[in-house]
Amino acid sequence: MKKPILVANWKNHPESLRAVTPILTGLSRKSAVYKKLSTFIAPPLVYIEAVSSKIKSFAGLAGQDIFFAMEGTYTGAVTPDILKSFGVKLTIIGHSERRALGETNEVAAAKVKTALRSGITPLLCIGEEARDAEGNYFEFLSEELKLSLEGIRRKDDAHKLIIAYEPIWAIGKKAKDAMPPADLAQMVIFIKKVLTEIFGRESAERIPILYGGSVESGNANELVATGVQGFLVGHASLDPKNFSEIAEALL
Repeated sequence: MKKPILVANWKNHPESLRAVTPILTGLSRKSAVYKKLSTFIAPPLVYIEAVSSKIKSFAGLAGQDIFFAMEGTYTGAVTPDILKSFGVKLTIIGHSERRALGETNEVAAAKVKTALRSGITPLLCIGEEARDAEGNYFEFLSEELKLSLEGIRRKDDAHKLIIAYEPIWAIGKKAKDAMPPADLAQMVIFIKKVLTEIFGRESAERIPILYGGSVESGNANELVATGVQGFLVGHASLDPKNFSEIAEALL
């Protein structure tokens, strides 16, 4: 059985490079826990070198995004060769905050293909903005997933994917107001069904499904029981104590 996956998405935090050190020091105290998982830290790009040098003993390095082209001249872009030069093994793609800035399913699909071609594991994020009584969000999620994986080869690449279900409406809420475990269990089954439609049962069963959306130490144990194979953690990953308790819930 593969190890559970735990990804820390620091987004645009902390506020300075100086503030990175105490976070990493706190994380390192629980290195034995993180080594039992497939743990990744995704810091802001400007901190990536500092973080890379200090997490090698207990975690892998992840990117928060990747450019959709393998090479070329693109001012401000972060191409795969740059990420790989720092040791990046995984990258987040299609996060709701990137989609809110205009990233489409087609762009996400191009990024997934670029990551796969470069040997970086794509962590594709999907999630609905809101829930409705008619269940239209199921159709939305199905389309988002299928379009974001357009052109991915079933046998060669499907098993290299990771999916993160992160309902937008649940982000930033207190644990008690976040995704109810029963609803999450239903969504895991639904996502597996859609993946089966795309890749077939055998390939779909090999694709890990993570959950993100107000994951805290207070609700991690309940969420683990829903069938997810790990977490994509936002603000709680900046708190070493909170993050370590989330990690322990996966063991």
